[in-house]
Amino acid sequence: METQIQNETTFYQDASVTVTQSRFVTQSKTYAMRNISSVYVFEIEKSRVLPILMILLGIPFIFFKDVFLIGLILICLGLIIIFSIKNEFAVRISTNAGEANSIVSKNRDYIQKIVKALNEAIIHRG
Repeated sequence: METQIQNETTFYQDASVTVTQSRFVTQSKTYAMRNISSVYVFEIEKSRVLPILMILLGIPFIFFKDVFLIGLILICLGLIIIFSIKNEFAVRISTNAGEANSIVSKNRDYIQKIVKALNEAIIHRG
């Protein structure tokens, strides 16, 4: 079995992901390349409802002297949260069993490298 692994072409490898001509290995799963029909970068949008509600709730408070500070705090917290929320990106794999997000990260470039390697492996497989 080691001989087979040594003869495989590796398209990408890091501490938690390996993409070869016949397998896609993550920390939690191994996919056979022959079962992967397509792969792409999928953006997971994070909800911004809570910080928007905090801002909207804080606006009326700033017009009253007694609760001005509470309104200001709500608005500031809402703005901090809204600007700190980052969307996540996933390697979305389509197989005969359906679609799945195999790796999720906030780093789009990292996900793009893996998707590129998977596409190269699919093309190499033929």
